[in-house]
Amino acid sequence: MSAAEPAALRREAPALQRRWPSSEAGKEFVSFTDILTGAVVMAPMTKGSNLPYRRLCVEFGAQITVSEMTLARRLKQKRGGEFALIRRFPGEPCFGVQLATNKPDEAAWAAALVEARGADFVDVNFGCPIDYFTRKGLGAAIGQHPGRIRRLVDAMKRSVAHIPVTAKIRLGWNESSLNYLAQARAAVDGGADALFVHGRTRNARYRSAADWDAIAAIVSAVNVPVIGNGDLLFGHEIAAARQQSGAAAVMVARAALIKPWIFREVREGDWDISAEDRVAIYRRYAELARDHWGGDAHGMVRVRTFIRWHLDFWCRYVPRHADGTYPSMQRREAAMPARSPLEALLARGDEQAFDYLADRLAAGDAVEPDEVPAAAPRALGDDRDRQQAEAADVEG
Repeated sequence: MSAAEPAALRREAPALQRRWPSSEAGKEFVSFTDILTGAVVMAPMTKGSNLPYRRLCVEFGAQITVSEMTLARRLKQKRGGEFALIRRFPGEPCFGVQLATNKPDEAAWAAALVEARGADFVDVNFGCPIDYFTRKGLGAAIGQHPGRIRRLVDAMKRSVAHIPVTAKIRLGWNESSLNYLAQARAAVDGGADALFVHGRTRNARYRSAADWDAIAAIVSAVNVPVIGNGDLLFGHEIAAARQQSGAAAVMVARAALIKPWIFREVREGDWDISAEDRVAIYRRYAELARDHWGGDAHGMVRVRTFIRWHLDFWCRYVPRHADGTYPSMQRREAAMPARSPLEALLARGDEQAFDYLADRLAAGDAVEPDEVPAAAPRALGDDRDRQQAEAADVEG
């Protein structure tokens, strides 16, 4: 083969020779492609994909998890906070690390590092829409230059010995520059073993629905597994998205933040969960967080900070409507008629409720709805919902 041919064709991919133990009767090992097929992947989300929250989602059945977006340059600078992001927990079934960089040598070094530290696969971020990163030429900014995508993936592929290299892309920078096929082909030409596709442009954020027909076009254009991402909140939506697109698997972000039991629902059907069961789940997260960050004063500050952050998503949970219809991920639903004072408290999105619940959950104390102060009026121009959505949108 000539040097002009794509890297994916010029060499075999040793990563695909790696095998994982199988839980299927009569099958000792499975490949990365086997693991991906039909999976519901927990997306890489800044702050949301923290280690104790990944543990919680795995307890509900998540089989593939990904780190928060990790900056390769900060790893090279030996920053402890960045190294914390690439740590997996014992028993994490299939854990990937997502890297952000725009330099091939940096990408290669960081990919080799995360392989040495036990990652099952390494992903490269071409989708982050946040201004802070795109102004530095990272994330979705790279998606405007497919040639750079190919070079970065190629550098990572050459630097790892046994793990798959994947890439996460968006549909383009905006509606007038939809270059998702060029991005996808560039990543595969560089040697990507699978593609994660968020079905929106960088500029769209959450203003428009995810385009699963565009994801279907990518599935038809490349010969590696494609994992689709966007607007999936219930099990039946996941099945419909896979059927519409032909994607090998799906990835969930906001759904995992709002309802970590989404992974159970995919297997067992909708769960009409009670307020008491929800509090038990949130208490379990607090327990996992204390185990991770510690129960001393410093650790408890971290525990409370993360619980409070998660509460801004947990309060958005709305079950199936009484008429049989489902809430939409695209529309912030009004609070459902509460079936109990506890359910009413969990639906509150105000600072007073968040502070009370964060304090009680972090300390392991009883939650008493009648003790919570009334909500203060929200200030004109409060855009916390948008800010929170963008925080999760770093790769979700």
